Amino acid sequence: MRLGEPSSLQAVINVTPLVDVVLVLLIIFMVMAPQLSKGPDVTLPDTAKPRDQGDERSRILVTIDEAGGLWIDDQSFPPERFEEGLRAAAGDDPDPKVVIRGDARLRLGQVRQAMLAIEQAGFHGVGLIAKRIGTETKGDRGHAAQQ
Repeated sequence: MRLGEPSSLQAVINVTPLVDVVLVLLIIFMVMAPQLSKGPDVTLPDTAKPRDQGDERSRILVTIDEAGGLWIDDQSFPPERFEEGLRAAAGDDPDPKVVIRGDARLRLGQVRQAMLAIEQAGFHGVGLIAKRIGTETKGDRGHAAQQ
């Protein structure tokens, strides 16, 4: 390059900072994803070999907390409005899956009452969520076992 000649500039993109940012975001999302469970934290009952039920998008998650409170997805419902809440959560879906995630400290009668209320609302084939023996994660989504 001589003095007085126009210089030819070459634009070079440095991708190293971009890759660094993307990797940091990936790590943040990987750490936060398990914390994004719906509803209250419950201690799930243990099971030796739960079956995976596949797609979670079209299911209605009913959670029964330690005090016996009923939750549909992430909203609490009193027992007298529970059936109405289930029908609203189902929307236009002709055959929604209803899955119960109950606290391990509940009595079986409380879970059975919720199952009867779900059946009276017109939903059949209620599933139960349990966790594998040996997993210690609180609020673990577990695996659904169809009943």
